Amino acid sequence: MSEIQLDTRGKLCPYPLIQAQKAIDLMINVDILVIKYDCAQATENIPKWAAKSGHEVIDFQQTGNAQWQITLKKR
Repeated sequence: MSEIQLDTRGKLCPYPLIQAQKAIDLMINVDILVIKYDCAQATENIPKWAAKSGHEVIDFQQTGNAQWQITLKKR
C-alpha cells in the first residue's frame, strides 16, 4: 500500500479540498492520502467530501495551533 503526502499548509480554502480531489482521482484503490492543512474550513469540508465520495477517513487529528492532518483511504 502506498501513501501520498499532500501539504497544503499556508493555502486558503478551497485549495486543500481541490488538491485532495485531484490527488485522490489519480490514486488506485489501495492508496492512502495524507493531507496536512491549516484552513479551518477544511476540517469540515474534507471529511464531508470524503464521506460523500465513499472514501474512508482513517485518521484525523489536530497537529498544532490551527493545523490539522487527515488520512483518507480511497474506496
